[in-house]
Amino acid sequence: MAELNKKLTFALAFCNRGFMPGELIYGARDDMVKAVTDAGYDYIMMDASLTRYGGIETREEGLLYARWLKQHEGEYDGVIFSMPIFADENGAIMALQDAGVPILMQAYPDEIGKMDFAHRRDAYCGKFSVTDVFTQYGVPFTVLKPHVVHPLTPKFRENLDEFAAVCRVVNGMKRFNIGCIGARTTAFKTVRFDELAMQKYGINVESFDLSEVFAKVGAKAENDPVVSAKIEHLKNYTDFSGVPEQNMLTLGKLAVVIDEYIAEYRLDALALRCWNEMETYLRVCPCVLLSELNDRGIAASCEIDMCSAVSMRALTLASGRPSAVLDWNNNYGDDENKVILFHCGPVAQGLMTCKGTVTNHKMFDKTDPGSGWGCNEGRIKPMPITISNCQTKDGKIVMYASEARFTDEPIEDGFFGCGGVAEVPDLQNKLIKLARGGFKHHTAVTEGRVRDVLKEAFTTYLHYDWVEIE
Repeated sequence: MAELNKKLTFALAFCNRGFMPGELIYGARDDMVKAVTDAGYDYIMMDASLTRYGGIETREEGLLYARWLKQHEGEYDGVIFSMPIFADENGAIMALQDAGVPILMQAYPDEIGKMDFAHRRDAYCGKFSVTDVFTQYGVPFTVLKPHVVHPLTPKFRENLDEFAAVCRVVNGMKRFNIGCIGARTTAFKTVRFDELAMQKYGINVESFDLSEVFAKVGAKAENDPVVSAKIEHLKNYTDFSGVPEQNMLTLGKLAVVIDEYIAEYRLDALALRCWNEMETYLRVCPCVLLSELNDRGIAASCEIDMCSAVSMRALTLASGRPSAVLDWNNNYGDDENKVILFHCGPVAQGLMTCKGTVTNHKMFDKTDPGSGWGCNEGRIKPMPITISNCQTKDGKIVMYASEARFTDEPIEDGFFGCGGVAEVPDLQNKLIKLARGGFKHHTAVTEGRVRDVLKEAFTTYLHYDWVEIE
């Protein structure tokens, strides 16, 4: 997934104010370059000789910076506006009102013992003058805690990583392609979605008929080298030792066909009609193929749950790790804050305790023996998680997110599929809010705590509707 492998680049900007100690800007330029590069990011920065002290003060200097940004359009993922001293808001807004990417507002702290006029920064106050004017102009920006922070501190490193995640989500969700492979399963009205609403948010839906998928699978030769290579890749991915040879061949062909759709239509995410035609006619269950896609960063949902696929993509962008779609499936004994989150086997192995085992889907095997080879069974590893999902409603996309954790508590061996015990604070009240809000029986998860990243990206920059379930 290109968005996860790409090294983020920040455009650096610095403020000035005529009567303040502008010499402090030179040190700030060095500080910010070191902070950004030490954190593993790249930067671009306008030459210091082009403006007084290398900062932005006047409208003319702001326009100069804006033209410089335009010349480098596409080379940066976000802007860091550094305020080593009190900022001039007129120059700042001229410089950044058309930046088109997330903007992090960073202001320097003053130091006790350096409060004389030659050293006092007043950036604590100046930050408000800039954020006020940006708000008046309707230019979105990011502010994080604490209000002032030195670039060479661990706290700013946390800010920088959080801002990078916001940039990945905003830039990755602003415009992308999602594949809808097959029609909605008739029994599942819960996964209905509004394609035009998605398009309003830059999400382009490409739809494919399942009969075409089946025809493409049938047309693949048994000795096709691409199919053979895919089968070998899948066998290295998880344990296929129990899968019959013919079913393994079909899974390989199906995986290649899905990859072809992804490549041809440049799909960034997809949802697949996974039952019951594949089981009836192809004699496979595609869970493990979705697992492998998720593991390489391509959000892939089952049951034609397009909204979950959207949420999964956002979660993967935010965390830099795989995501999964899971059922709110079972209570865990009498603990009201614990739930077993489960699905048949599309969970990325990066979220599992170890490699899974590909089995015959027990639900299908019950009435049609041998029809469901492809479940990747196992257990989800203990870890902090973020849960999220969305829906289309009245022409809008509505999203929620919360944080929880998977525990290491056991689920008995007879429990099929891939599941884990999740501990969710105040779970019962959250479930009531989700039920009354019309959210589905699925939620999407990723490793790590990225709720605040999602909220910042979706409310400040992408203008999704947000539902608080905390």
